[in-house]
Amino acid sequence: MNTMFYVVCIVAVVFAADTYQKYLKMKHKEKQHDPELEESLAKIEMLEERIRVLERIVTESKSDLGREIDSL
Repeated sequence: MNTMFYVVCIVAVVFAADTYQKYLKMKHKEKQHDPELEESLAKIEMLEERIRVLERIVTESKSDLGREIDSL
């Protein structure tokens, strides 16, 4: 085989290694926890729960709602 084939193989290996290294850095970066992100996700979860409760109140019949309030 000629020298050009080896040069192309070496360049391909270098590019593959560089790409893999960048992938690992991005994967590690994703694992780091962002407190602001976690706080926002907690708020979103709380708001979703409130929306579920409001939807349940709106869609339930009034007699069911009255019984539930009386049981509290």
